[in-house]
Amino acid sequence: MSTVGTTTSPAPPGGGPAGPRRAGPVGGRPGARPRGRLTHLARDTSIVLVRELRPLLHDPFSVVFGLVQPLVFLALFGPLLVGTLSGQDGGAAGTLGGSVWQWFVPSILVMTTLFGTSTTGANLQQELNTGAHERMLVSPLSRPSLLVGRALKEMVPIAAQSVVVVLVMLPFGFELYPVGAVLGLLMLAIFGVGVGSLSYALALAVRKQEWMFWLVQQTLLFPLMILSGMLLPLETGPGWMRAAAHLNPLTYLVDAERSLFAGDLTSSAAAWGWVAAVVTAAVGLAVGIRTMVRSTD
Repeated sequence: MSTVGTTTSPAPPGGGPAGPRRAGPVGGRPGARPRGRLTHLARDTSIVLVRELRPLLHDPFSVVFGLVQPLVFLALFGPLLVGTLSGQDGGAAGTLGGSVWQWFVPSILVMTTLFGTSTTGANLQQELNTGAHERMLVSPLSRPSLLVGRALKEMVPIAAQSVVVVLVMLPFGFELYPVGAVLGLLMLAIFGVGVGSLSYALALAVRKQEWMFWLVQQTLLFPLMILSGMLLPLETGPGWMRAAAHLNPLTYLVDAERSLFAGDLTSSAAAWGWVAAVVTAAVGLAVGIRTMVRSTD
């Protein structure tokens, strides 16, 4: 009797039984396995994302509460910019390159993303205390999906808050360029994945020492914000601040967001912003995955 579709390898030395011989790549096509890995990663990421969004859906008040900070900055800090910078020689156009709100609203969106994603490690510390993180590690979910899914979860409320902020500012003279706004939010999402992964890496490094997490996070956060020109233009600042700003990846992201939200999609500022966002995401994922793997050894 003949068999169909199976082959056997020659018997190994010593007279052992012959084993089945595997065929080549699945489907017999080169590249099938990498495509399968990407599909597996996308599926696992969606599982983690849905898991992380469920508490948020049951408590939407947290999204509303997250709107307080950006609206407070717009209501209290924005008029100071209008009154101060618009009164200088050359007006707002000379100092900021256009409308004060067109300059400041993208900064607020970057600030909201930075605050939201840099604090995600605090959620992980809570899971470390309850043992939920260890249960996730023994699941068949891939390690990158645990980072990407959690970071993307933070971008969902941030995106909703950004839409509300933009809509609130339209009556005050803020001009909306829809394509640039969508690309700007996409860039923030890529950047947020990197910052969120670094935040998780920090949480895993300090484990249950919550005070150490907040000490490092706060120590790095505000210098990065100030040296990016997010809240005040650095053109009139001292030379050392302008030099430090060129080394700050957040500077390129802020400039890119202002360019995209102004409708300038092909500017050099936008191009450098994409570079900064992608590099931040790549470095964040590399550091986060490495830290997670080491934490399980």
